[in-house]
Amino acid sequence: MIDDLDLGFDEAERGEKGRHRRSFRKRNGGSGGGRGKTFLALLMALVLLGGIGGVAFYGFDRIQNYFVTPDYDGAGAGEITVEIKNGALLADMADALVAADVVKSQKAFIEAAEANSRSKNIQPGTYKLRKQMSGASAVTAMLDLKNKIVNGLTIPEGRTAKNIYKLLSDKTKIPVKEFEAAAKDPEALGVPDWWFTREDGKKVVKSVEGFLYPDTYEIPPKATAESILKLMVDNFLSVTGEMKFADRVQKERGGVSPYEALIVASLAQAEAGNKDDLGKVARVAYNRVYGEFFCNCLEMDVTVNYYLESIGKPTKSSKQMTAAELDDQKNPYNRKLRGLVPTPINNPGKQALEGAMAPPVGKWLYFVAIDKQGHSEFAETYEQHQRNEAKAREAGII
Repeated sequence: MIDDLDLGFDEAERGEKGRHRRSFRKRNGGSGGGRGKTFLALLMALVLLGGIGGVAFYGFDRIQNYFVTPDYDGAGAGEITVEIKNGALLADMADALVAADVVKSQKAFIEAAEANSRSKNIQPGTYKLRKQMSGASAVTAMLDLKNKIVNGLTIPEGRTAKNIYKLLSDKTKIPVKEFEAAAKDPEALGVPDWWFTREDGKKVVKSVEGFLYPDTYEIPPKATAESILKLMVDNFLSVTGEMKFADRVQKERGGVSPYEALIVASLAQAEAGNKDDLGKVARVAYNRVYGEFFCNCLEMDVTVNYYLESIGKPTKSSKQMTAAELDDQKNPYNRKLRGLVPTPINNPGKQALEGAMAPPVGKWLYFVAIDKQGHSEFAETYEQHQRNEAKAREAGII
């Protein structure tokens, strides 16, 4: 091949040697074949050089990307909504932005966020952003509250699932029936099956009640009943996981399952008139059901009200309840039935969960509110309880 290339450029200088070689080539296909092979050799050389150049360019590009963060320029164009989920770290936010083509790379967003001391203020929620923004532009946009789609709803502590469906429906215009249908299978909403375990020998009733964690939620624009309930269940699991609720109950409560403790938390949430008393009310519930109470029953009117609400009847104060309502044998939440009720009776907040997980030590069996702030007095005996009731009457509470 080298001779062929030399021949093409040096033929005039080669003299007889060149002519001899040229005549030999004619005998094997003529002078046109020589020019063809020369052209082919040149072409192959160019292809080879081009390939080497391509590989070199590709390698350079890879090396450049290693040292230089892939990033878009400017503030981007168009409009797109991106949801940042609860508990998202910077890397999770970056992944969501890359998937939506808001930023070019995870690294671009993370570096821009780390360079901006205010980036820690970026909250979960849904944002209106643009496609192909620089990392710095994306961070700035997410810190500007006008770009956050505010569709928040606060679920108060102690609301029943039925009540929560109504609140969610009013906010989202999704029919209550859709929430009820989605709630029929709590495991499909993310509640692990092990949660529905009881140590008291009672039949397990799988319900989403208790797992719809009370909090303020940003409702995504295209949310469904199922996705909203999943969001609330996931929040419950995150909070109780951080508390090590299940582990501590199993370790410290002796013979009480996490689900039973969740029921107790809901009872405390309903009965305590003040957050200071949540743990003590939980202790009363444990003492009545698992201790030496005369009937090993709850004797709490709130369970009757839960049943009334569940069948579509109005709830009542203790004074308004009839003897038949208080001791309805058809009511699975009858306050005189031995043991705990079938399910939680509402969705307790963190302090109620803490109270049920680690209640203060005490042998209390009775309690009654004694002031307008909802504080209660607790008693170990019925005689003590009667004296506390007298205080409550003097204060105009009962």
